[in-house]
Amino acid sequence: MTKNAEPAARPELSYEQAREELVEVVRKLEAGGTTLEESLALWERGETLATTCQQWLDGARKRLAEAQAAHEEKAN
Repeated sequence: MTKNAEPAARPELSYEQAREELVEVVRKLEAGGTTLEESLALWERGETLATTCQQWLDGARKRLAEAQAAHEEKAN
């Protein structure tokens, strides 16, 4: 996200891109062989990527709830 982005702004990465990179970060951490500093940097990146994925999922849930509510209004 950009520095001045609003919290509801879309992340720079798509959900799929963030998830794919997160899987790679986890793989590297599980494989070991990195320095403490490298591990911390990977962990921090993983946290950022997990937040990005959660933002996408929260947005999708909100859109689904709005669509369901609109559909129910039409049905009534």
